[in-house]
Amino acid sequence: MPPDTPQPSAETRHNNRLWLGQMDAWLMREGKHLRPWQKLGSHLTRQDDVAGTAFALWAPNAQRVSVVGDFNQWDGRRNPMVWRADCAVWETFVAGVQAGAMYKFEVVDAQGQLTLKTDPYALHSEGPPGNAALVCDWPSADEASVSDAALDGHSALSSPMAIYEVHAGSWRRPDGQVPDWDFLAGALVPYVAELGFTHIELLPVTEHPFYGSWGYQPTGLYAPTARYGSPRALRRFIATAHAAGLKVILDWVPGHFPSDAHALARFDGTALYEHADPREGFHQDWNTLIYNFGRNEVRNFLVGSALFWIEQYAVDGLRVDAVASMLYRDYSRAAGEWLPNRDGGRENYEAIDFLKQTNQTLHQEAPGALTMAEESTAFPRVTGAAAEGGLAFDFKWNMGWMNDTLAYFALDPVHRRWHHHRITFALTYAWSERFVLPLSHDEVVHGKGSLLGKMSGDAWQKRANLRALYALMYAFPGKKLLFMGSELATPTEWNHDAELDWGLLQDPAHAGVQRLVRDLNRLYRALPSLHARDSDARGFRWIEADDAEHSVYSFLRLGATPQQQLLAVCNLTPVPRSGWRIGVPQNGLWREVLNTDSDHYGGSNLGNHGGVKADPVPMHGEVQSLSLNLPPLAVLWFELESAP
Repeated sequence: MPPDTPQPSAETRHNNRLWLGQMDAWLMREGKHLRPWQKLGSHLTRQDDVAGTAFALWAPNAQRVSVVGDFNQWDGRRNPMVWRADCAVWETFVAGVQAGAMYKFEVVDAQGQLTLKTDPYALHSEGPPGNAALVCDWPSADEASVSDAALDGHSALSSPMAIYEVHAGSWRRPDGQVPDWDFLAGALVPYVAELGFTHIELLPVTEHPFYGSWGYQPTGLYAPTARYGSPRALRRFIATAHAAGLKVILDWVPGHFPSDAHALARFDGTALYEHADPREGFHQDWNTLIYNFGRNEVRNFLVGSALFWIEQYAVDGLRVDAVASMLYRDYSRAAGEWLPNRDGGRENYEAIDFLKQTNQTLHQEAPGALTMAEESTAFPRVTGAAAEGGLAFDFKWNMGWMNDTLAYFALDPVHRRWHHHRITFALTYAWSERFVLPLSHDEVVHGKGSLLGKMSGDAWQKRANLRALYALMYAFPGKKLLFMGSELATPTEWNHDAELDWGLLQDPAHAGVQRLVRDLNRLYRALPSLHARDSDARGFRWIEADDAEHSVYSFLRLGATPQQQLLAVCNLTPVPRSGWRIGVPQNGLWREVLNTDSDHYGGSNLGNHGGVKADPVPMHGEVQSLSLNLPPLAVLWFELESAP
């Protein structure tokens, strides 16, 4: 306990009532307070009929803490806080402090150094460079955005999920300025809805000091960044998305935080939120600090943040960043640079338990909310039940599929025969987890170029390859994710300091790619064969997986009824093929519902005149087959329309 326990000044003291109740103190100490934001931080309240704000801060090793702000001339002598030994929290009530007041905590740390710290539980921030917190007039419950939180989250497993991933600050910039949430509600939401996506996923919107981190190095896990507007404005954006039939996913970063002096680093002069030993507490890749997941109060802080965004902003899900870096103690570390677990192994038991706790808490408290893991290793059962040793995520990003598929499409078609397995391999593990197929922002930054730039060939072939890639992705098992600008076939990689190149749509070739994405989303949502059995091996069957010589693939997607069948045929060379036989399991008319070579999308318009009737010609183990024209570098979809 700190050696000196200051008493509240006359300005502070209105009664002897404590802000934190005994149950709050016990739950925080045990790491079981599901909603710590309701007590820690700043809260408008009344004491003895006097309006003001209660402040509370966890800082167990501080010698003294005061709240300072524009209401007391930032003078730490005016409002010292009272030490609560039962929960290691400092608290006070300051009369007259209203919503919008700016504040920080003046901390005399364990070494006697005086520092100004931003409130870890701030609900509203002024943003950098000042980094003060703002007392938040939090909306009442009836102002909350309406979501589908009451729905069973498992319904998402058989539902279409087409995610449009967005960096809010660079999608579009009115008059060259960073947009706010109200602009994005009026422009982004209808655009995404019109393109047929089902979800908007936002790169992290929590407060962060460095804009160029895109939010992935956050300092305030309860405050939306001030760059895009107020908390109420973000809530309006989410409500607008829901009204348009879109769900909203937030990227959430519990794995690490930056070492900025105003924030969490050595908060009370000790390694409070992080590990003291850099072999556990320092991320070498990102020069950031790693949370101490084994500490009760830290788990409270993090699990509470996850539930906070679901309950208070009515978001529909969280995508958890950099899960692989959390699971392993030796992540990106050489021998001797990491500490083994208690059994001498590399698994981070505390982080694993934290992830399980987070997912279990969300699924219990908000059953309709979804969680997704960005996880790139072979760690087992990421989407498995916690009771069975799994991490209990709803979905996992399929990074293996992404890497293999992009590597394949980067090859000159003459060499693709030697890499045929890059397309087929994902089906050997497709049902080991519940997957999202991501073509995300990570693939179009840091010198990697754009998706279009990764494609093989001349300008026409690059666009044809890109169209084929998208249609192959939408036909494969797994939910879908495209980063903003993918639909424009942007030739350059993403620049977070500028808006997307919307002028590309004046070129019919680029506008054609956008039309293709719109039609892919429309068909994906309309055809149960493409989504109803995403996590079920019965929803997929190869017709021909081994024709490496011609780089032709064909497979079926299957719904719950015999009529719900979609045949995908991929010709991934620039050689057109006529009279190409593909076996099919049922007789009847197979209607061509998508052709990425259509001139509507910028292709050469080689196709099958709208559909093909099956012939009694055995092929691929079937007793009937289709005779098809296969366009160059194209994917065709056929739906079984009628049977004899």
